[in-house]
Amino acid sequence: MRWKIETFHKNLKSGCKAEESQLRTASRLTNLIAIFCILAWRVFWLTEINRSAPEAPPEVALTATELTLLDELVKDTARTAQAPPLSRSLIKLAQLGGYLARANDSPPGNKVIWRGMHRIIDIELGYRLGRRNYG
Repeated sequence: MRWKIETFHKNLKSGCKAEESQLRTASRLTNLIAIFCILAWRVFWLTEINRSAPEAPPEVALTATELTLLDELVKDTARTAQAPPLSRSLIKLAQLGGYLARANDSPPGNKVIWRGMHRIIDIELGYRLGRRNYG
């Protein structure tokens, strides 16, 4: 259990770069870290659920929009075509973050899931703005 807590804190420090914040008041920093904790937990949870329950439906972990965008952006490879449903979607997410998905690669880790989440959030924002402005 200890290493899982350490992994969460690594996500918080490395992924969110919480220590690099320029906020000067304690209340602002507390609010920022609260949001970062949610993000760091989601990345950690996605990595863990991919390893423990790859057969779960992908809707458990990702929104319908995220799933649609992943299917449009990342084409199925030999590895993703044979992967269980949740694992397939999270491998695609990790591929957005630089995961190569080669046959002998270990499952995607926190770093590539984090990078993939960062990209899909930006892509989803653009998608939503485009739909709102241009139908």
